[in-house]
Amino acid sequence: MAYAIITLGGKQYRVQEGERLLVDRVSTEEGKTFHPDVLMLGGDGKFELAPKAQVTARVVGSALGEKITIGKYKPKSGYRRKTGFRAKLSQIEIESIGGGAKRSAPAKKEAPAEQEAPKQEAEAAPAKLPAGYADLTIAELKEQAEGWSAEQVDAALEYERAHANRKGAVAALEARKDS
Repeated sequence: MAYAIITLGGKQYRVQEGERLLVDRVSTEEGKTFHPDVLMLGGDGKFELAPKAQVTARVVGSALGEKITIGKYKPKSGYRRKTGFRAKLSQIEIESIGGGAKRSAPAKKEAPAEQEAPKQEAEAAPAKLPAGYADLTIAELKEQAEGWSAEQVDAALEYERAHANRKGAVAALEARKDS
């Protein structure tokens, strides 16, 4: 059973998928998801410190904590004050640990297919597309595009518009095409 230790509002929580918990108020709107900082991943007797995986949490609602009564008293002077405090809390639900969606088998099946599809289509793309194009970062693409032919730039631009849709890559390719 996988679990993660996350940090929210200066406190650490041990969480599992599907778990709901009350935490200090988060700025995310109700119904939206966010990614808290992950300190550790564990499960099956193994653990990983400082993992690269993400934990996805959804804000379910907001609530007020229990009332805390604060009383001040100074003897022999008649000084007495009574105040109270209620913490503002958010109820969150842990949707996934490590990137997969919770309890949605079709989404899990589609996500790898979508990730594999651009690679397969990149291989099936015109031979004019430079080798290893799908794995290039935008910075690498800008550097390497200087040495490409017009056909390769057109093929790369077509690929970006159809699949990756990275703004920086499209802008770099259009600039290279115009020059």
